Amino acid sequence: MNRPVETDPVELTILMPCLNEAETLAVCIQKAQGFLARSGVRGEVLISDNGSTDGSQQIAADLGARVSHAPRRGYGAALINGIEQARGRFVIMADADDSYDFENLEPFVEKLRAGADLVMGNRFRGGITPGAMPPLHKYLGNPVLSGIGQLFFRPGINDFHCGLRGFNRERILGLDLQTTGMEFASEMVVKASLARYRIEEVPTTLKKDGRSRPPHLRSWHDGWRHLRFLLIFAPRWLFVYPGLVAFLLGALTVGVLSFGGVQIGAVGFDVTTMVYASALCVMGYQSLLFFWLTKLYATQEGFLPASPRYRSIVARWSAERGLLIGLGLFVVGVGIGVVQVLRWGSLDFGPQDATEVVRIAIPSALGIMLGFQTVMMSFFSGVLSTPRREVRADAVIES
Repeated sequence: MNRPVETDPVELTILMPCLNEAETLAVCIQKAQGFLARSGVRGEVLISDNGSTDGSQQIAADLGARVSHAPRRGYGAALINGIEQARGRFVIMADADDSYDFENLEPFVEKLRAGADLVMGNRFRGGITPGAMPPLHKYLGNPVLSGIGQLFFRPGINDFHCGLRGFNRERILGLDLQTTGMEFASEMVVKASLARYRIEEVPTTLKKDGRSRPPHLRSWHDGWRHLRFLLIFAPRWLFVYPGLVAFLLGALTVGVLSFGGVQIGAVGFDVTTMVYASALCVMGYQSLLFFWLTKLYATQEGFLPASPRYRSIVARWSAERGLLIGLGLFVVGVGIGVVQVLRWGSLDFGPQDATEVVRIAIPSALGIMLGFQTVMMSFFSGVLSTPRREVRADAVIES
């Protein structure tokens, strides 16, 4: 979507997504306009309406705010529409429920003018009035999700989900944000962190919103959506670390017990442990393969940035090499099985010690399974990495 034609240079757009906010919209607009008048910042108030049926659009128009109709429903969709339609070089966004402080936006503007790409509010530093945030969100949801976000992406902020934030419009548009729901707030911070944008944080306050109806937010449902989003954008934490631990622990256990049972104190470990350890090894290996395929797909489609190290690995890797590795593992597994059959033949195919049979069969089966998985992964990665023509609305471009 093209940027709206500017008649006068606008430095700041104060953006509010709106879905039936007639109770509080007017006071939010008046506070935002008051800030612009008092600070001398050349700006506008933009309402990105998401299909309100309570007259919110007329309230905004009567107060002199600009109204843009978001064609798709959803919190993220309304904000994407608003960012695209904004005339300001900078955008400060917040909900239109009168919970955020539109009267004191100077710290955000100062940070943006100083070169920050994204400026996040911190409600825990600025102050949360009684009743403004449910205890579940204040003491569990926000701290846990913010801690996970900080651990995964290192944005350098402590209130990952604050709805009051400012940003450089062009830089945020450059992230090509996609999510249309509540995950949009997380996507903005995650992608800005991955792109190594300059992210800063300023204190802000949060008060109880002025609506008589319940908020749109659903605690457990939306909390899980945010957590799921963070995990998807952190494939190392989702796939690599747990997969590597499971694979190494399982493989080591199978390897040790292949030479005989182990007694630790009063507890003995033998072929039964080998069976479960081999399952752990397979699960860990699958997790590592999923990481490779997820990373390959996500970088191809632009969901995740590709680091120079990753690009160098992809350049050296080929489906053919993966096939050779997979076939090698498969042959090793089959070879162990052949040796076991030959040993059985030396006994005229008579009775064998069950424990020893299983002790040899497990490494054989493990090699066959890992080899087969590697071969299939290699074929699939070859499909994902095949050069193709990408059809777009205005052109067909060689990717």
